Amino acid sequence: MTTAAQLRKSALSLPETADGGVFTVGGAVFATLVDKQVTLRLPAAEVDEMLAAHPTATRTGDGARVPLADIDGRQLNRWVWRAWLAHAPEHLARTSAAAVAGESGDLPRAIGRPATRALGNAGITTLDQVATMTEAELLALHGMGPKAVRILREALAETGRTLAG
Repeated sequence: MTTAAQLRKSALSLPETADGGVFTVGGAVFATLVDKQVTLRLPAAEVDEMLAAHPTATRTGDGARVPLADIDGRQLNRWVWRAWLAHAPEHLARTSAAAVAGESGDLPRAIGRPATRALGNAGITTLDQVATMTEAELLALHGMGPKAVRILREALAETGRTLAG
């Protein structure tokens, strides 16, 4: 079961997201929450995928709606990101999609997609940039966990570098 707070955290972790009762990027709405149901504005093919994955999801005029109680946090993060990606300005979408695809400089793939996306969303694509951050700053990024930080520490150590602080 996912909560409204988790939805908000997930949506606001994405670059240039605004929350004025609905979640927007570049002035375009990509997610709303009404009566404990999240509506995500997704491309048609992704709506079909969401409907197949979540039996209680329903089609809306421009996306799909699912009760928060029927979706876990990991799934919600994925669908919120996909909705954001469909509406984000091109430069933001390109950076975020490249991070997920593993096109992020010399970052180790072993940190995983959520951590890679978190770094990419923060504009961090190289170990040199990671070395300027503290462990606390890394862990504050939505999607970054202790395992990813450990892997980044190890990758930095291999080249004689460390995290800041």
